[in-house]
Amino acid sequence: MSTTELIVVGVASALAMLAKSATGLGYPLIAIPILAPFTGLETAVAIVTIPNAAANVLVSWRTRHARHETRDVPVLSAMSALGAVLGTFVLVSTPERPLLIVLAAAVLLFVVKSLWFGDVSVSPELGRRASPGVGLVTGVMQGAVGVSGPIIGSWLYAYRLPRDAYIFGLSVLFLIAGLAQIASLASIGAYDPDRLVAAAVGFGPVLAVLPAGEYLRARLSGSQFDRVVLGLLAAAGVTLVVRAFSG
Repeated sequence: MSTTELIVVGVASALAMLAKSATGLGYPLIAIPILAPFTGLETAVAIVTIPNAAANVLVSWRTRHARHETRDVPVLSAMSALGAVLGTFVLVSTPERPLLIVLAAAVLLFVVKSLWFGDVSVSPELGRRASPGVGLVTGVMQGAVGVSGPIIGSWLYAYRLPRDAYIFGLSVLFLIAGLAQIASLASIGAYDPDRLVAAAVGFGPVLAVLPAGEYLRARLSGSQFDRVVLGLLAAAGVTLVVRAFSG
């Protein structure tokens, strides 16, 4: 890869990690749209998977004290891992536009309903019944377009979990789906030397920016945190629409 492309990888990783460590969301949501115009979607997805996995290990470890306040994480994780394997093969064989449009519509409708019609909440009973399907769709989107945060971020937001429990649950889910995605990409030879070098470049900002994101998270009130999460989801929805119609 060129020096310019590697610089873009580093900048994208730093911005993505700031959002990730502050809110639990944002690494692929931010990094992939920045990288894809320079590298192409498939390469951007492959590059991001490795530093994203590292980011999720670090963030889940730093919020592990909240693990007992989460809900449905084992089922969501198992089904998202299965979906990530399926979605990886969709990535290399299916047009992404229909998937992006459906995903963007679902996310934007969720944000609109939350902002204008009050908080959306999911009861424990509904969560248990729907989690397998949500986990599967989350994994498929992760594998197919490299972005699953709008789905699982919206779903866990509707659980109304405490802040650190929300971030821990997201990070564990992203980690499990991401590891399945990495294994699937490796099995089809997606990691050439250039992509591995770029992934290594992206790893440095993950470590460097983590403290800044945690500092920001500690200074957000509950309502501010909610607004930031909804803002990230709205930005993701708009980005997905743009990506769908500009590709």
